[in-house]
Amino acid sequence: MQLSEWLDDLYRHMKWADAIVWRAALALPPAETDERLRKLFYHIHLTQHAFLLIWSELPMEFPMMANFQNLAAISEWGKEYHEKAVLFLSAQEKTALNRTIVMPWAIQIEQQMGKSPQPTTLAETMMQVVMHSIYHRGQVNTRLRELGGEPPLCDFIAWLWLGKPPAEWLGLSQP
Repeated sequence: MQLSEWLDDLYRHMKWADAIVWRAALALPPAETDERLRKLFYHIHLTQHAFLLIWSELPMEFPMMANFQNLAAISEWGKEYHEKAVLFLSAQEKTALNRTIVMPWAIQIEQQMGKSPQPTTLAETMMQVVMHSIYHRGQVNTRLRELGGEPPLCDFIAWLWLGKPPAEWLGLSQP
């Protein structure tokens, strides 16, 4: 399987997993007022949007967390990311995956690590978004359990075993 095919599968899985976790959160009444969940979901989608803007060489402009009236509004913003990411992925030539991506926060990372960050490619940063989302989705699922909910099984292997189903974002099926 080619790298571009792997990335396509990983992004389809990420969209599916984000959607089922959102459905679980929005079905759990205590989630609506939980500040920790709100921050986690906002952070996941802020990071996803940030990388997409960097890849697309667009200005880094985002809504503030306070601009979202409720969890459903953050969910819609997340859904919007996935729609744009699918379009971005489909427009990329295989050779573009090797293009160097310069991160705007490289100076802060250099100060933190004490060393200049090594160059990264589009493919590597795309993988970072997937792994970053998985990491924080696990935190969301832990919080859902703490609030009395049942976190959904959103592992990549589960998605494969289910036949790679499309995302069902708040009841709407999305390829």
